Amino acid sequence: MVATTTLRQGQISVIDYRCDTAPDEKPYVEQHGDHSISYVRKGSFGYAVRGETFELVAGSVLIGHPGDEFMCTHDHHVCGDECLAFHLTPEIVDAVGDKSGIWRTGGIPPLPELMVLGELAQGAAEGRNDIGLDEVGLMFASRFVDVVSGHRRKKQGAPARDRRRAVEAAMWLDAHSQDEIDLDGTAREAGLSPFHFLRLFSNVLGVTPHQYLVRSRLRHAARLLGDDARTITDIAFDVGFGDLSNFVRTFHRAAGVSPRAFRRAAKGDRKILQEKLAATAIG
Repeated sequence: MVATTTLRQGQISVIDYRCDTAPDEKPYVEQHGDHSISYVRKGSFGYAVRGETFELVAGSVLIGHPGDEFMCTHDHHVCGDECLAFHLTPEIVDAVGDKSGIWRTGGIPPLPELMVLGELAQGAAEGRNDIGLDEVGLMFASRFVDVVSGHRRKKQGAPARDRRRAVEAAMWLDAHSQDEIDLDGTAREAGLSPFHFLRLFSNVLGVTPHQYLVRSRLRHAARLLGDDARTITDIAFDVGFGDLSNFVRTFHRAAGVSPRAFRRAAKGDRKILQEKLAATAIG
């Protein structure tokens, strides 16, 4: 088993598990140390907990409860199994819902309501979208509670105080977008728990805090690429991206052209953007 910590911050951590245990290897007892919800993205394995056994395949979800002993079996192991696991603090579990028995569900078969969020989380882990891993982890946990309990949260209009909070948080994010910012820190600025802040911000502004932060950084970068003589690397780090390749990939996904091509277009080479728009129109 190879376990790689992808995110560890505040009240949520994300671990990428890759297992290559063979069918003839003897399974052993393990114990959950915290609440967790794991998306099976590849392979299959058996999950035995509290006298029940679940066969998990790609798209399934494994639920961990602190203190529970469990065992994974690989009788039908073919190509290895992989999971993206979100480990949650009790505070987060209380916020998203700790209804009686819901966190002792064990295993959940592939359900479209959870699979789409699992794939969204995988995309975030691989840098293929601009949502935060902590954000999608909270969404995933909240949706799990809704699906298993049969309860669907109703979207409610935000009162004036909450709308003001969301706008003020957005203004704070924009003013500090060059800094290293996470969901916990922004939620503290707003005086809310991360889960409730995420719901409020997304409900009022239509994007998650991390999406807004990334887009704010892109906006500042686009202005600097057109007006500033700094190198693309310097601009990437100055606006808040911690990795040049991530900046180039994110900018290209947003603008349809690389930062270098965008800079050339901004300095007079309009043909680049015209060709991109023409290709989009034809497609």
